[in-house]
Amino acid sequence: MNIYKRHRFPSEIISYAVWLYYRFNLSHRDIEDLLAERGIIASYESIRRWCIKFGAKYATRLKRKHHGYGDTFYIDEVFVKIDGKQHYLWRAVDQDGEVVDVFLQRRRDGNAAKKFFKRLLKMHRNEPRKIVTDKLRSYGVAHRELIPDTIHDTAQYANNRAELSHQPTRVRERGMRRFKSARQAQRVLSAHAAVFNLFNLGRNLVSAEHYRFLRRDALIRWSKAVA
Repeated sequence: MNIYKRHRFPSEIISYAVWLYYRFNLSHRDIEDLLAERGIIASYESIRRWCIKFGAKYATRLKRKHHGYGDTFYIDEVFVKIDGKQHYLWRAVDQDGEVVDVFLQRRRDGNAAKKFFKRLLKMHRNEPRKIVTDKLRSYGVAHRELIPDTIHDTAQYANNRAELSHQPTRVRERGMRRFKSARQAQRVLSAHAAVFNLFNLGRNLVSAEHYRFLRRDALIRWSKAVA
Protein backbone atom coordinates (compact mmCIF):
# COMPACT_ATOMS: atom_id res chain seq x y z
CA MET A 1 0.00 0.00 0.00
CA ASN A 2 1.40 3.38 -1.03
CA ILE A 3 0.82 5.72 1.91
CA TYR A 4 2.08 8.69 -0.13
CA LYS A 5 -0.54 8.36 -2.85
CA ARG A 6 -2.10 11.67 -3.98
CA HIS A 7 0.61 13.74 -2.28
CA ARG A 8 2.26 16.35 -4.45
CA PHE A 9 5.69 16.03 -2.85
CA PRO A 10 7.79 12.85 -3.13
CA SER A 11 8.15 10.52 -0.17
CA GLU A 12 11.80 11.52 0.39
CA ILE A 13 10.84 15.13 1.14
CA ILE A 14 7.86 14.23 3.32
CA SER A 15 9.78 11.68 5.39
CA TYR A 16 12.73 14.05 5.78
CA ALA A 17 10.48 16.84 7.08
CA VAL A 18 8.78 14.49 9.54
CA TRP A 19 12.16 13.16 10.69
CA LEU A 20 13.40 16.69 11.37
CA TYR A 21 10.30 17.46 13.43
CA TYR A 22 10.41 14.40 15.67
CA ARG A 23 14.18 14.03 15.86
CA PHE A 24 14.98 17.64 16.78
CA ASN A 25 13.25 20.45 18.65
CA LEU A 26 12.17 22.32 15.52
CA SER A 27 8.92 24.06 14.68
CA HIS A 28 7.04 23.58 11.43
CA ARG A 29 8.20 27.04 10.37
CA ASP A 30 11.83 26.11 11.11
CA ILE A 31 11.49 23.09 8.85
CA GLU A 32 9.85 25.21 6.17
CA ASP A 33 12.98 27.40 6.14
CA LEU A 34 15.34 24.41 6.10
CA LEU A 35 13.54 22.96 3.09
CA ALA A 36 13.51 26.36 1.37
CA GLU A 37 17.30 26.55 1.74
CA ARG A 38 17.42 23.39 -0.36
CA GLY A 39 15.09 24.85 -2.96
CA ILE A 40 11.98 22.99 -1.72
CA ILE A 41 9.00 25.29 -1.27
CA ALA A 42 6.51 23.72 1.13
CA SER A 43 4.29 25.66 3.51
CA TYR A 44 4.51 25.09 7.25
CA GLU A 45 0.84 24.04 7.17
CA SER A 46 1.68 21.22 4.75
CA ILE A 47 4.53 20.15 7.01
CA ARG A 48 2.18 20.18 10.00
CA ARG A 49 -0.23 17.88 8.18
CA TRP A 50 2.60 15.55 7.17
CA CYS A 51 3.73 15.30 10.79
CA ILE A 52 0.21 14.48 11.96
CA LYS A 53 -0.50 11.86 9.30
CA PHE A 54 2.86 10.21 8.79
CA GLY A 55 4.30 10.60 12.27
CA ALA A 56 1.76 8.12 13.64
CA LYS A 57 2.33 5.71 10.74
CA TYR A 58 6.10 5.80 11.12
CA ALA A 59 5.82 5.34 14.90
CA THR A 60 3.62 2.26 14.44
CA ARG A 61 6.12 0.71 12.06
CA LEU A 62 9.07 1.48 14.34
CA LYS A 63 7.31 -0.05 17.35
CA ARG A 64 6.46 -3.15 15.34
CA LYS A 65 10.15 -3.64 14.49
CA HIS A 66 11.48 -2.70 17.93
CA HIS A 67 14.01 -5.20 19.28
CA GLY A 68 12.33 -5.41 22.70
CA TYR A 69 12.64 -3.82 26.12
CA GLY A 70 14.54 -4.71 29.25
CA ASP A 71 13.15 -6.46 32.32
CA THR A 72 13.13 -3.41 34.61
CA PHE A 73 10.65 -0.56 34.19
CA TYR A 74 11.15 2.87 35.74
CA ILE A 75 7.74 4.55 35.97
CA ASP A 76 6.83 8.12 36.76
CA GLU A 77 4.12 10.68 36.07
CA VAL A 78 4.42 14.42 35.51
CA PHE A 79 1.73 17.05 35.22
CA VAL A 80 1.06 18.73 31.90
CA LYS A 81 -1.30 21.70 31.62
CA ILE A 82 -3.49 21.58 28.50
CA ASP A 83 -6.07 24.26 27.76
CA GLY A 84 -5.87 25.42 31.37
CA LYS A 85 -6.58 21.96 32.78
CA GLN A 86 -4.11 19.72 34.54
CA HIS A 87 -3.33 16.33 33.03
CA TYR A 88 -0.78 13.70 33.99
CA LEU A 89 1.70 12.20 31.57
CA TRP A 90 2.61 8.68 32.64
CA ARG A 91 5.90 7.35 31.31
CA ALA A 92 7.80 4.09 31.61
CA VAL A 93 11.41 3.57 30.54
CA ASP A 94 13.59 0.47 30.82
CA GLN A 95 17.11 0.17 32.24
CA ASP A 96 18.60 1.25 28.90
CA GLY A 97 16.57 4.45 28.74
CA GLU A 98 14.20 3.13 26.07
CA VAL A 99 10.71 4.60 26.35
CA VAL A 100 8.30 1.70 26.81
CA ASP A 101 5.15 3.83 26.71
CA VAL A 102 3.75 7.29 27.35
CA PHE A 103 0.11 7.80 28.25
CA LEU A 104 -1.77 11.00 29.03
CA GLN A 105 -4.58 10.85 31.61
CA ARG A 106 -6.70 13.28 33.61
CA ARG A 107 -5.97 11.58 36.94
CA ARG A 108 -3.22 9.79 38.81
CA ASP A 109 -5.30 7.61 41.12
CA GLY A 110 -5.35 3.83 41.39
CA ASN A 111 -7.58 3.35 38.35
CA ALA A 112 -5.29 5.53 36.23
CA ALA A 113 -2.24 3.55 37.39
CA LYS A 114 -3.95 0.24 36.57
CA LYS A 115 -4.93 1.48 33.13
CA PHE A 116 -1.31 2.44 32.43
CA PHE A 117 0.03 -0.87 33.78
CA LYS A 118 -2.36 -2.80 31.51
CA ARG A 119 -0.99 -0.89 28.52
CA LEU A 120 2.55 -1.78 29.57
CA LEU A 121 1.74 -5.46 29.99
CA LYS A 122 0.03 -5.58 26.60
CA MET A 123 3.01 -3.93 24.93
CA HIS A 124 5.70 -5.90 26.77
CA ARG A 125 3.77 -9.20 26.57
CA ASN A 126 5.47 -10.41 29.76
CA GLU A 127 5.52 -9.12 33.30
CA PRO A 128 8.68 -7.12 34.04
CA ARG A 129 11.03 -8.60 36.59
CA LYS A 130 11.11 -5.32 38.50
CA ILE A 131 9.40 -1.94 38.54
CA VAL A 132 10.81 1.19 40.12
CA THR A 133 8.46 4.02 41.14
CA ASP A 134 8.15 6.79 43.69
CA LYS A 135 5.98 6.33 46.76
CA LEU A 136 2.69 7.35 45.12
CA ARG A 137 0.08 4.93 46.52
CA SER A 138 -1.55 4.46 43.12
CA TYR A 139 1.46 2.41 42.01
CA GLY A 140 1.05 0.10 44.97
CA VAL A 141 -2.60 -0.52 44.05
CA ALA A 142 -1.75 -1.39 40.44
CA HIS A 143 1.19 -3.55 41.53
CA ARG A 144 -0.82 -5.62 44.01
CA GLU A 145 -3.74 -6.20 41.64
CA LEU A 146 -1.94 -6.75 38.33
CA ILE A 147 1.68 -7.86 38.87
CA PRO A 148 2.05 -8.97 42.53
CA ASP A 149 5.03 -11.22 41.74
CA THR A 150 7.08 -8.38 40.26
CA ILE A 151 9.64 -6.68 42.51
CA HIS A 152 8.49 -3.16 43.41
CA ASP A 153 11.28 -0.76 44.39
CA THR A 154 10.27 2.60 45.91
CA ALA A 155 13.63 3.57 47.41
CA GLN A 156 14.59 7.24 47.42
CA TYR A 157 16.43 8.34 44.25
CA ALA A 158 15.94 4.91 42.64
CA ASN A 159 13.49 6.40 40.16
CA ASN A 160 15.75 9.20 38.91
CA ARG A 161 16.00 7.57 35.48
CA ALA A 162 12.26 7.96 34.89
CA GLU A 163 12.19 11.50 36.24
CA LEU A 164 15.02 12.57 33.93
CA SER A 165 13.26 10.96 30.97
CA HIS A 166 10.64 13.72 31.13
CA GLN A 167 13.16 16.37 30.09
CA PRO A 168 12.77 15.88 26.30
CA THR A 169 9.01 16.23 26.76
CA ARG A 170 9.43 19.54 28.54
CA VAL A 171 11.72 20.76 25.75
CA ARG A 172 9.16 19.75 23.12
CA GLU A 173 6.34 21.35 25.13
CA ARG A 174 8.18 24.66 25.29
CA GLY A 175 9.01 24.50 21.59
CA MET A 176 5.32 24.04 20.78
CA ARG A 177 4.29 26.76 23.26
CA ARG A 178 2.30 24.18 25.19
CA PHE A 179 0.12 21.42 23.86
CA LYS A 180 -3.22 22.53 22.45
CA SER A 181 -5.21 19.38 23.23
CA ALA A 182 -4.81 16.02 24.95
CA ARG A 183 -5.18 14.23 21.63
CA GLN A 184 -2.43 16.32 20.06
CA ALA A 185 -0.12 15.76 23.03
CA GLN A 186 -0.64 11.97 22.99
CA ARG A 187 -0.05 11.81 19.24
CA VAL A 188 3.11 13.92 19.27
CA LEU A 189 4.66 12.30 22.33
CA SER A 190 3.98 8.74 21.13
CA ALA A 191 5.69 9.45 17.80
CA HIS A 192 8.48 11.34 19.54
CA ALA A 193 9.12 8.36 21.84
CA ALA A 194 9.38 5.93 18.91
CA VAL A 195 11.90 8.14 17.10
CA PHE A 196 13.79 8.77 20.35
CA ASN A 197 14.18 5.03 20.91
CA LEU A 198 15.54 4.53 17.42
CA PHE A 199 18.25 7.15 17.90
CA ASN A 200 18.90 6.48 21.60
CA LEU A 201 22.43 5.29 20.88
CA GLY A 202 24.28 6.07 24.11
CA ARG A 203 26.66 8.46 22.39
CA ASN A 204 28.53 9.19 25.62
CA LEU A 205 29.09 5.50 26.31
CA VAL A 206 30.67 4.28 23.07
CA SER A 207 33.57 5.23 20.85
CA ALA A 208 33.06 7.63 17.95
CA GLU A 209 33.54 4.82 15.46
CA HIS A 210 30.99 2.58 17.17
CA TYR A 211 28.56 5.47 17.43
CA ARG A 212 28.79 6.13 13.68
CA PHE A 213 28.05 2.45 13.06
CA LEU A 214 24.99 2.57 15.34
CA ARG A 215 23.80 5.80 13.74
CA ARG A 216 24.13 4.32 10.25
CA ASP A 217 22.10 1.30 11.35
CA ALA A 218 19.43 3.55 12.90
CA LEU A 219 19.16 5.57 9.69
CA ILE A 220 18.78 2.37 7.68
CA ARG A 221 15.94 1.24 9.94
CA TRP A 222 14.35 4.67 9.63
CA SER A 223 14.53 4.41 5.83
CA LYS A 224 12.72 1.07 5.97
CA ALA A 225 10.04 2.48 8.27
CA VAL A 226 9.24 5.36 5.91
CA ALA A 227 9.43 3.40 2.67
